[in-house]
Amino acid sequence: MTLKKYIYLPLLIGVLTFVLALVVYLIILLLGNYVIDEKKLVMNASTKIVDNHGEQVDELFVENRDPVSFDDIPDHVANAFIAVEDQRFYEHPGIDVKSISRALYRDMIAGGKVEGGSTITQQLAKNIFLSNDKTFLRKTKEVIIALNLEKRYTKEKLLEMYMNQLYFGHGVYGIQAAANYYYSKDVKDLTVSEGAVLASIPKAPSNYSPILHPDKNLERRNTVISLMHDQGFLTAKAALQAQGNTLGLHVQKSSEKPWLDSYIDLVVKEAESKYSISAEQLYQGGYTIRVPMDARLQQSAYELMKEEGYFPGTDKKAEGSAVFIDNNSGGVAAAIGGREYAPRGYNRVISNRQPGSAFKPIAVFGPAMEEKVFQPYSLLDDSKQSYGGYTPRNYDGQYKGKVSMVDAIVFSKNAPAVWTLNRLGTETIQPYLEKVNINIPDKGLAVALGGLETGVSPLQMAGAYRTFAHDGSYEEPYFIQNITDQDGEEIITHKSKQQNVYSKQTAWNMTRMLQETVLTGTAKNGSYDGDLAGKTGSTSYTEVKGATKDAWFAGFNPNVTGAIWMGYDKTDKEHYLKGGSQYPTKLFKDILTKAGEGKNLTFQKPDDVKELDRPIRLAAVEKVTADYSFKALGFFTVTLKWNNQEDDRVIYRIYEKKDGNETLLESVKGENSFTISFSNVFSDTSYRVVPYNSQTNEEGKGPGYVKPKLFTSQIQS
Repeated sequence: MTLKKYIYLPLLIGVLTFVLALVVYLIILLLGNYVIDEKKLVMNASTKIVDNHGEQVDELFVENRDPVSFDDIPDHVANAFIAVEDQRFYEHPGIDVKSISRALYRDMIAGGKVEGGSTITQQLAKNIFLSNDKTFLRKTKEVIIALNLEKRYTKEKLLEMYMNQLYFGHGVYGIQAAANYYYSKDVKDLTVSEGAVLASIPKAPSNYSPILHPDKNLERRNTVISLMHDQGFLTAKAALQAQGNTLGLHVQKSSEKPWLDSYIDLVVKEAESKYSISAEQLYQGGYTIRVPMDARLQQSAYELMKEEGYFPGTDKKAEGSAVFIDNNSGGVAAAIGGREYAPRGYNRVISNRQPGSAFKPIAVFGPAMEEKVFQPYSLLDDSKQSYGGYTPRNYDGQYKGKVSMVDAIVFSKNAPAVWTLNRLGTETIQPYLEKVNINIPDKGLAVALGGLETGVSPLQMAGAYRTFAHDGSYEEPYFIQNITDQDGEEIITHKSKQQNVYSKQTAWNMTRMLQETVLTGTAKNGSYDGDLAGKTGSTSYTEVKGATKDAWFAGFNPNVTGAIWMGYDKTDKEHYLKGGSQYPTKLFKDILTKAGEGKNLTFQKPDDVKELDRPIRLAAVEKVTADYSFKALGFFTVTLKWNNQEDDRVIYRIYEKKDGNETLLESVKGENSFTISFSNVFSDTSYRVVPYNSQTNEEGKGPGYVKPKLFTSQIQS
């Protein structure tokens, strides 16, 4: 029995040990399934912002990381990390017993922790799934996770994940972002020496930063290269050559771009509100977002809005915003939310303000033409009158009795605008405003002058004005053209949705009238080499005489439509504008000029619309002469002469007064004389000449009747 006991006991212990090891292994596998959350293996990645030319202009990230496939990592770069971190990486199952034993022995000799025995897989497990505490339980979890990771993934995949999650200092995560940051190149283009430099950093990013501590990094880099040689990754010659190189940094400059901040915030806002993609997703998801931004226009607007000369405030804190929309696509080409805009701050591009007279084209005159109630040269009432206690006043205090719609717009007359809206009815214009995404509760006639309860934003104004530049069709402005994921799959695409608001004829008529406003009217301040149409607007701060609260210019050239607002976020007796809409008008023109936008371009009339001629301006006929002359056969004639006007489209009406009766004798165009044959020198006939505007059917002023003089001209034979 004793002999059997000695035979079976070791066998039993061996079997029990095997069973116990098997049970422990199965438990580890089961625990691994419980502990490993594969969602954590999806690492945060930077989202790229690409402009309308396909150029990357910015990145959004929580961690500056650009994940890269193992296939794009050169062997000599991967081997640098293996050599310094885990030389038996391809041999162990996730934990390296030999390394752990060596580390424990050295720790005991030193009386403390001096060497780590963690494999690359264990480091991956710790960095992704665990905290940095050094408890026994944490270490046990690390081992369990490492063994399970090795079971689930290939060595190459594990190394790829490891190198993509490493921190390289200076806010940079992952080998690709590190290559971009330190060497301005992709990881696939790194040399042996450069790969070793980057492999030297993760152990202690602050201490081994090649920027902050180049000497320490150089020493560790050479150690890494020596280890690569010792482990057979490099020949002696290649190792010596690599160690002879300098660090060779080509550090990517910081991409701080304050000129993009307000635009990017609006991109994020649209992603959230329109496509239900949260800001957190954008900053971590590694997307590529194509935006309709024109980077040159965006930067030009930012730079000029920083200049004090454009903002006539009581101090240097007057604010402003500017937005420009591409006329063709409807996408927002530029957006500046404030002169001192703070990221994720108060964005004035989408903040409501009182638009003043800039509201007239979209709230009164556009609908009036479309409803065929009035046309550009229809005469509107320009007199001071009250409407149930509301009395609009022209800003200059001057009233002409009657003015054309063209002149009411060009010279920004208030009385005709309110009179026209009263004729139309506020209920008539509401659908037109709603079609251009302006939903206001206001029902009063003050709407004609932009006196609104809640106001409108510059983005709304620009979108509404683009309707005139786009043949009468409206599309809501947008900031996102499309979004693709990390695999290049398009997940979001902007879909154009057009809304017809005006006929092409109405849109063209308004374009010409607003162009005249820029050429000769309230928007003539500043200069711009190209066709430009637009309207000014301002509101008064009544507590201070002559003070302005809001100043606007909204307009368009053949390429882009925009709106600029300036004022104070809160106007009071110490904070107001000391100038009006001439300032945003000049700024608008200068932004386009600086950006080279639309220079020398002209508006192209659609083929199926009628041209709207520029307005005829009548000057008074100051002097008329009337002389008799004698011609052959004994006939007397009367020759009338007067001063001609610059515009050869002016018609001159010749009236004859005889026996107390007045008769329109003739009308001539572009002439400054008229001859009347067979005249009776003994009659009391007299004549007068007045200019006539065929556009408005108005007569101008003349000097009154003149009686011909006898024989003051040479007698002709």
